[in-house]
Amino acid sequence: MNSLDIERGIASVVATAESAVTGEDLFRRASERLRKVVPFDGSAWFAVDPSTLLATVPARVENVDPRQCVNFWTHEMSGEDVLLFRDLARSESGMGTLYRATGSHPERSARHREFLVPQGYDDELRAVFRAGSLTWGVVNLYRERGRVPFSTRDAEIVRQVSSPIAVALRGLATLGAVAPGDSDSPGTALYDAAGKLLSFDDQAHHWLTEIAGADWRGAPPALSPVLAAVARAPMIAAGRERGSASTRIQVGSGRWIYVHASSLRAADDSPGPVAVTVGPAKSAQIAPIIVEAYGLTRREQQITQVAARGMSNHQIAGALHLSPHTVRDHLKAVFGKLDVSSRGELAAKLFAEHYLPTLHATPADSHDEF
Repeated sequence: MNSLDIERGIASVVATAESAVTGEDLFRRASERLRKVVPFDGSAWFAVDPSTLLATVPARVENVDPRQCVNFWTHEMSGEDVLLFRDLARSESGMGTLYRATGSHPERSARHREFLVPQGYDDELRAVFRAGSLTWGVVNLYRERGRVPFSTRDAEIVRQVSSPIAVALRGLATLGAVAPGDSDSPGTALYDAAGKLLSFDDQAHHWLTEIAGADWRGAPPALSPVLAAVARAPMIAAGRERGSASTRIQVGSGRWIYVHASSLRAADDSPGPVAVTVGPAKSAQIAPIIVEAYGLTRREQQITQVAARGMSNHQIAGALHLSPHTVRDHLKAVFGKLDVSSRGELAAKLFAEHYLPTLHATPADSHDEF
């Protein structure tokens, strides 16, 4: 393929990212168009929660055995392997190929031996979709055994389309971003350490059906956010991971659903099952991802937080050790990003109910400049 065809292919994927109206549409068309310039036989595309890197929606999986879904997330969350998403998110390039990462010995990777080879795949190209410092999605591209491994040029093509896809995912996170309230109660499901469903209550059935459809017990790709959280919970309990096994999911209706997984212990203190709590997200749980989706800088988040409390520009300047002119410029930028024209509209858009307490800006006495 000549360079002109490659440039056209990249432009086609970028155009898809810029015009996508849903996450499902974005992944479907991006996959179709990327395949023309970077041939692959199977793939897995996931949006992720930028705070935890756990899968959310949308998700698209092509030519991967659905029975391997639990295996995929178990390796991702509990394995020590190359090209894990958490490592790629911190790396400079944000991508890599299995052959290159293992020095052309992919059999050194447990994921290769236990996930790729059983499905007839050999090489894998992985990338994260980053906008600024935040990761909004990930992709895995697979090639069958016997085909030429992914090349440096293939990786470069994916690198060039990764940022536009990340920006698209970030923008889609703000659509219909309205908190549903707290009238519906959450549910609970239990999974064993291998990700096998053990039991669930009626409310869990309701919420998991809303996330992944009526066949959610068959672990379709849309259930990936739950299975990813289940895989991560034992790692946190064992002290091998920090943070939370939680994720926020915006389903097709526009409703936000919150998923949290926690490892239980038996009476003799031995490891027990993983309990999953799933239910309507509260405003406080949605606020961080919405603020990040609008692309506010750390300083803009600080100023937005105190402005929503009713403080004047002079009061904000004093609290944050800034000049009133700087505060005014930051607020102007915030208004532009959120398409509002007043502080009242700003508060209504970001801080309905109890968004404010958990907006994860730095404390007001921080002296950091941006």
